[in-house]
Amino acid sequence: MARGRGPLRWGILLPGAVLCLIFLGLGIWQVQRLEWKRDLIARTEAAVTAAPVPAPGPGAADQISEYRRVSVNGRYLSSEDTLVRAVTAFGAGYWVMTPFRTEQGWQLLVNRGFVAVDQISAYDPAATDLDRTLTGLMRAPQTDGAFLRSNDPGADRWFSRDVQAIADARGVGPVAPWFLDLDRMPDVAAPIGGLTVVSFPNSHLTYALTWFAMAAGLGFVLVFIHRHKDEPEA
Repeated sequence: MARGRGPLRWGILLPGAVLCLIFLGLGIWQVQRLEWKRDLIARTEAAVTAAPVPAPGPGAADQISEYRRVSVNGRYLSSEDTLVRAVTAFGAGYWVMTPFRTEQGWQLLVNRGFVAVDQISAYDPAATDLDRTLTGLMRAPQTDGAFLRSNDPGADRWFSRDVQAIADARGVGPVAPWFLDLDRMPDVAAPIGGLTVVSFPNSHLTYALTWFAMAAGLGFVLVFIHRHKDEPEA
């Protein structure tokens, strides 16, 4: 007889149904994440390609707006550049971080661009006796170092663009809580600006389809189990 197989079947169907609902919920969540990511990409692309606006000062409520195009007027400070390890399409080298004082009196760090390892002694210094207008992208500070590598200010070894730590090490006083990724300057061979990579991985559609496929597959198995009634044993 197969009298004991009914409870066993329901012991499979009920947890399976719960798991199927979980898979469906995860698929719906990934669809929502997909819409959020698409909106983020659209807003970021619009910000990157927009005309520059005056950079917000340190007292502004919205101090960091990642990838907003801004402009600042002022002069570079006569302080030593900070070289931050980097790898770009041009190979291994450094970002050149230089302090800048705006005409309003507040200061920020400017990533003037990339220099390759073999150009480190030949790149153009920042002239400090010239008023200029800089344009570029606002970037949030990178305070955690690089993977398995922490900044070492005492040894002047830098693996991330931590603006406050760099400012403290160079003794340039308070700086804005963001740095400027400078646009490429056509008359400057090095550092090479304008290398900001704006890329957001967007695999949410794949994840959603995977969860929905798992829910559908599990649902098919559960229906198959439910429709096959107990058959008397010979």
